[in-house]
Amino acid sequence: MTRHNRKFQLFTNIILLLMVTGIVLPFLLLFMSSITEENTLIQNGYAFWPDKFSLAAYSYIWNQRGQIFRAYGITILVTVTGTFINILLSSLLAYGLSLKELPGKTALTFYVFFTMLFNGGLVPTYLMYTGTFHIKNTLFALIVPNFLMSAMNVLLIRTFYQTSIPDALYEAAKIDGAGHMKIYSAIVIPLGKPIMVTMGLFSALSYWNDWTNGLYYLSGDKGYALYSIQNLLNEMISKIEFLSSNSVAGSISSDLSQLPSTSVRMAIAFVAMLPMLVIYPFLQKYIQKGIALGAVKG
Repeated sequence: MTRHNRKFQLFTNIILLLMVTGIVLPFLLLFMSSITEENTLIQNGYAFWPDKFSLAAYSYIWNQRGQIFRAYGITILVTVTGTFINILLSSLLAYGLSLKELPGKTALTFYVFFTMLFNGGLVPTYLMYTGTFHIKNTLFALIVPNFLMSAMNVLLIRTFYQTSIPDALYEAAKIDGAGHMKIYSAIVIPLGKPIMVTMGLFSALSYWNDWTNGLYYLSGDKGYALYSIQNLLNEMISKIEFLSSNSVAGSISSDLSQLPSTSVRMAIAFVAMLPMLVIYPFLQKYIQKGIALGAVKG
């Protein structure tokens, strides 16, 4: 290795180290803030090494563990089901759009792209889902609106198929008598695994982080029982803010003033994103390949 190459490699390593540091430090600060004593956090602000530590925020969350575990279960169910259906529908549509002999291919592709630019708006969408499909206060309210089909996923998967799967494979399969479903299951799915995993992760993140569907379509006791983790944690934050900002006579007032409202926000954010942080490293190799190939214009 020449001297010039060693310098370039050292420079690249330093840049990558700075980038990794910039990514890791916010998560570290978030976690350290969640275990910081409330008054210290208010007086001194956020710090990587606070003067006083406290697990009061996590103790408060643990006391609500019954609701949190139930919300986690609902979120996992919604995320897995919604992601599976999203990838199934998106990949099937993308396979059709990737075929050169598809009649009206250009018009259909434009129709898919058009949905990325325009939509009916919030009020018509709400009236359609609640008045026509009657999904209010059901699990479908967390699965169907906004995330069940993604035009961006369809176009990226289609591009991946066009650039990464040779036409000769399709032709050979047709000569052997295979139909479209056989080609899709035997050729497209195995070769399209990188882009499907990548788009699946994006879809899963959308489902996991979503709280607007629960806000719009879940209400009352029946809706509260279906709260996802994001909706429940948002509800907990609202209650803490309400109790902390309203004085009550007697000893209850001093108890309310001790609620770790600021550190709880940090703890809730850390708890909500922890599963995705654990899953991501196992899917990284598929994500890198899927984005690199799916982004190539075809």
